[in-house]
Amino acid sequence: MSTEDTASGDRQNCVSCGVNIVRAGFTDFDCPECGHHIHRCRKCRKQSNLYRCPECGFTGP
Repeated sequence: MSTEDTASGDRQNCVSCGVNIVRAGFTDFDCPECGHHIHRCRKCRKQSNLYRCPECGFTGP
């Protein structure tokens, strides 16, 4: 789980629901297909909502 600093001005949005991630509880990881960095919010992660990589289209739980 990441605690990346978003103060740099880079917006991090959940790839499942699009919400801006600003609080603890989110996760980030590399796409298993292409390595693109993916962010997911606590709610989508907990509900196991599908995500889609914006780079290669890989879909995962």
